[in-house]
Amino acid sequence: MPTPQHRRADAVVTVLDAHGRPLADTEVVVEQERHAFLFGNIGFDFVALANGEGAAAEPPAFGGAPVGSAAALADLWLDVFNAATLPFYWGRFEPVRGRPDTARLLTAARWFADRGVAVKGHPLAWHTVAAPWLLDLTTDEIADVQDARIRREVADFAGVIDTWDVINEVVIMPVFDKEPNGLTRLAWDRGRIPTVRLAFDAARQTNPTATLLLNDFDMSTAFECLIEGVLAAGIQVDAIGLQSHMHQGYWGEEKTLATLDRFARFGLPLHLTETTLLSGELMPAHIEDLNDHQVTSWPSTPEGEARQADEIERHYRTLVGHPAVQAATYWGISDDGAWLGAPAGLVRADGTPKPAYDVLRRLVKDEWWLAPTTSRTSSTGQVPVSGFLGTYTVDGTPFELAHDGEVVVRLEG
Repeated sequence: MPTPQHRRADAVVTVLDAHGRPLADTEVVVEQERHAFLFGNIGFDFVALANGEGAAAEPPAFGGAPVGSAAALADLWLDVFNAATLPFYWGRFEPVRGRPDTARLLTAARWFADRGVAVKGHPLAWHTVAAPWLLDLTTDEIADVQDARIRREVADFAGVIDTWDVINEVVIMPVFDKEPNGLTRLAWDRGRIPTVRLAFDAARQTNPTATLLLNDFDMSTAFECLIEGVLAAGIQVDAIGLQSHMHQGYWGEEKTLATLDRFARFGLPLHLTETTLLSGELMPAHIEDLNDHQVTSWPSTPEGEARQADEIERHYRTLVGHPAVQAATYWGISDDGAWLGAPAGLVRADGTPKPAYDVLRRLVKDEWWLAPTTSRTSSTGQVPVSGFLGTYTVDGTPFELAHDGEVVVRLEG
């Protein structure tokens, strides 16, 4: 089992006073402010809260607890996670052509950014929850409006959202037959790789420094072949997005590591973009499309919660231990409003944390975290700091712990 040692650094911090002189033989407080590793969750629940709305203007396509419980959930969310995914499903973002939900989503993105949270938009192109008015267009017109849509969103949110799931689930896109949609028609007509090129070119040209992901749930060799083709075509992909909705059971360490190794061979960072583990009855194994499992009630159980907590710990230790993994996003904070109605949240529908929440918080903010620590500087103003990579402060002045070696911090004020 890999260990997270590669995510740690040992540094000697030279502390200077406001005048640039070494702060010798003085007690200072060093503490961690933020992880470099992206511990993410969806932020759908908090769009209405960020906008001061009494109720959600539009129910989110996936996830989203009622506004009344969002404030309490936000405290739990912010105590663990440092990366948020916000919803840009075209059919919800722009159900009427020319009337995008830009202002609300921008307010929500800034709400997270103001709290030190990195924000990602998901997705810019997808055949599911597509804009219904695309069906009235020709294939060439769909290509044009998809290009324009990507350029508009990437430009409007630049500086607040600089990470995007550019195109989602391309492996199945041209043969998707659950519902008519414009993107499947485009991908069938143009092909997968040209469709990927259209989306990535639009995003890259609009924000050249953005982090752009190719995201999929298909962990078979089909996705590997797609990635090979995309890269061979000269399309610049910054990270590979791997979905891991484990409604039918935890993959286990062996399968998880094998999957990570297969996709790490491309030399790109891996983002586990959509992770779920259940605290109730598992979905039957024979179901191929998770969306086909429709039940009236899917409760969390004490036995399931114990299992979920164990699996959360094992899964996150595996991900953090693998050097290719840069981010892990859990898909939902609460059972209330969870995708498919499944007991996949880290918090029960009544707002109380499950054991899985406590386990993840213990890892992220205790075992893998440096709490406020008082140390005395040497005669030359130096103090050793050892911890997980990320942002730290010395007496309130921030610095980055990015590698072993020396760091100089000049105190403010």
